Amino acid sequence: MKLYMAPIKGITNAIFRNVFTECFSGFDLAVAPFVSTIQGRKISRSHIRDILPENNTGIPIVPQLMSNNGDDFIHLARKLHDLGYDTVNWNLGCPFPMVANKKRGSGMLLYPERIDAFLSQVIPKIPVNLSIKCRLGRNQDEEILKLIPVFNRYPLKELIIHPRTGIQMYEGSVHLDRFEECTNQLKHSIVYNGDITCLDGFRNLSVRFPQIDTWMIGRGTLINPFLPEILKKGKDDISDKIQKMQEFHDSLWKQYQSSMSGPSHAMDKMKGFWYYFSQAFQNKAEIYKKIKKTKSMEKFENVVWNVFHHEKLIIG
Repeated sequence: MKLYMAPIKGITNAIFRNVFTECFSGFDLAVAPFVSTIQGRKISRSHIRDILPENNTGIPIVPQLMSNNGDDFIHLARKLHDLGYDTVNWNLGCPFPMVANKKRGSGMLLYPERIDAFLSQVIPKIPVNLSIKCRLGRNQDEEILKLIPVFNRYPLKELIIHPRTGIQMYEGSVHLDRFEECTNQLKHSIVYNGDITCLDGFRNLSVRFPQIDTWMIGRGTLINPFLPEILKKGKDDISDKIQKMQEFHDSLWKQYQSSMSGPSHAMDKMKGFWYYFSQAFQNKAEIYKKIKKTKSMEKFENVVWNVFHHEKLIIG
């Protein structure tokens, strides 16, 4: 069994990935948050800073590209090959309207003919393997059925499927019946992504989909960073969780302070992280509210210290 870290824009960047790998175990690979392709311009190192090999010292990564332009995709994929990557991922899953309304991410799923044309142009011209991360559709979960014949025509390395629609965002239930239909029709290796938050739930998915041997975890890991290790072991025998979580948090906070311009930017990053991390504690709403309201480093650190020393952990 393999476990992938999901790409979460603004959270699972290189700093997060490196620190996570130092503190926890279980992941075999991470798909990095997407980099948008650039039209007709030289690709600067700053544009791809997050996926530069020298900035990724821990877990192996696959760069993810956001694009609806074949030429631009080819250009960036070749650049990444020159940097040593052998696989890139095409984002057909981003649910946010500002992306989807431009016919990118999950917005592209409404246009099977465009996806077909894109793949027919790109695959013969890129020196890397191509994987795809997608949803079941933009508006309806049956939209994937028109895409399956398209995907089956091309030598994709794997398909990572989040069994929701784009307009669902991260709400509502995953469509497991439709996902099962996809597994029966697709010729490619499939990775399951969506709502893996605990060992019991994962066991249920594993029983239902015995043909799946690679799983992607996103929000579940941000809430419970021990989850990948627990799933790999098949049991939760981890001790000193609160201490390990504090060490992870403090290392992440230190790295952001040293790499970002000014304490306010580092605090903004940590507040985004705490949106998820606070859910590991019983008083999650109150904790996040207090952290979000902090204006100074001293106040932020005091609130966080109180969380780790006085709040009850509920992740087991």
